[in-house]
Amino acid sequence: MDRNFARALALVLESEGGWSDKKADPGGATMKGVTLANFRRYVKADAGKADLKKITDAQVATVYRRFYWDAVLGAELPDGIDYAVFDFAVNSGPGRAAKYLQAVLGIAEDGRVGPATLAAVRAKPAGVVIDTLCDARLAFLQRLPTWPTFGKGWRARVASVRAEALLISAWPEAPLQPTPPPPDTTRPTAGASTGDGAPPASASPRKAAGVLALIALALGSAAAWIAHLPCNLFGVFCQ
Repeated sequence: MDRNFARALALVLESEGGWSDKKADPGGATMKGVTLANFRRYVKADAGKADLKKITDAQVATVYRRFYWDAVLGAELPDGIDYAVFDFAVNSGPGRAAKYLQAVLGIAEDGRVGPATLAAVRAKPAGVVIDTLCDARLAFLQRLPTWPTFGKGWRARVASVRAEALLISAWPEAPLQPTPPPPDTTRPTAGASTGDGAPPASASPRKAAGVLALIALALGSAAAWIAHLPCNLFGVFCQ
């Protein structure tokens, strides 16, 4: 849903980080996940790396909306699925993300989200689509020759996307909670670990909400699995 764009973008940017210009990265130089090529396409045609480093938040949002969110019709996808497909598109391209979604839905894989894809995705439980899509995405990444270099981060990213997408699908109206600042390590704080392996006395509201959402989604997914038992016995990609 389009109301989820700002929330989804904030989550994507947590994974994308800041400046990167690694030779092993086929995307080349990026700032907050925006490549130099896309910055030139949507913001400044003759931009160099120095310009990319100074990209504004508004320019970042423009690139992500036009090149990724709109390309997979994020505004039309169900809550949670919109974020899962959007993050996949940012990481591996809109066309591939669309094809993998279509494979999950058991429809023709033309790489374009259109009326047929939207009808099919709305007919399936969101939790089932999110789980299956994330499984397929991780399997794709593991086959890439760059997996030994980036695999650890990719695995963590897909796990985070799965959890957040399930949370959004369960509570689409819940606001994104900001990451709390790091604790002051110069003095003891209430609920801090004592160094003996004991966890803090309380978890963050966002993590607590996530646990409750996953419990709710687990129950819903179990019911959906039972309803689709013949399909589950013979393959996840069947109708």
